Amino acid sequence: MAKICIVLATYNGEKYLAQMLDSLVAQSRPADMIIAVDDGSTDSTAQILKNYTSKLPLQITFSPKNQGHREAFSKALEIAKEKLQPEDLVALADQDDIWLPHKLSILEKEIGTVPSLIFGDAQVIDENGNVTAESWRADSHINLKTTIKHQIAGINHVTGCLCMFKAKLLNVILPIPDGVSVHDRWIAMIAERNGGIKAIPERVVQYRIHGGNAVGGKKNFSMSKTLRLQEVWMLTIIENLTLLKLTDSEISFAQRLLSITKQRMSKMLVLDEIFWVLRNKKYLFLEAPMLTTAKRILFTLIGLPLAKKIWGKD
Repeated sequence: MAKICIVLATYNGEKYLAQMLDSLVAQSRPADMIIAVDDGSTDSTAQILKNYTSKLPLQITFSPKNQGHREAFSKALEIAKEKLQPEDLVALADQDDIWLPHKLSILEKEIGTVPSLIFGDAQVIDENGNVTAESWRADSHINLKTTIKHQIAGINHVTGCLCMFKAKLLNVILPIPDGVSVHDRWIAMIAERNGGIKAIPERVVQYRIHGGNAVGGKKNFSMSKTLRLQEVWMLTIIENLTLLKLTDSEISFAQRLLSITKQRMSKMLVLDEIFWVLRNKKYLFLEAPMLTTAKRILFTLIGLPLAKKIWGKD
């Protein structure tokens, strides 16, 4: 029987961590192993983890300093890789959610022999545990038909805490490149080309949005930072073409999007790219009313110098 390994990264998570760990204790199908990496917490997170070692099969690694969310998850996955067989299963955990009791049993049953990764839906809760949305997918307008081109453009439909994947993927996932800002986007792309992805309708988690989420909260980055992140992501994609098994069409899409991103950093407008953006709008933007999509298309053609002149900031 395949083992289930939960991978958890923590950082200053004392406010919600005990609730999260209690939900792991309450799983109807208990995990066989939990790999936790604490990323240099300065609050009581480390002690909370230690308090649960008698209740959970918890193996904790303490990093001496904070290195960031992606690095902490990467380290935890590296540790898990050394302990698992190819057909074992990995479930990712965030420190502030609450898992519904049937999460592991449902995902284990549904993953079967194919695909390589499966993911469910979630209720959305606030900082006090109040349900604010019955479906994370519906609330976030997540399209389950997301393609590799969507992923290249930064639209990810697989939320890490809702998924389970086969440990054999770790041989391809790792090491996670430095240019990957969101680990579950990288994992989803690898899974798509190595066995495939399946979505199920069942809610498996109460997904907490509280403003301090490392991933998944509603962040408003400056335009300059957003463009820099996009450039790094595009470069990472292009540097890993073979690993990601991209088609010629997908490679061309990534290269063109990188070119547009670079142009927007220095030019007032990139109007000569309007026809390409129009042809590819279904990959570049989430589904939205026509007026919203039109605004997004127009904004994609505005460069940083013009944005600074219009809005007085970057």
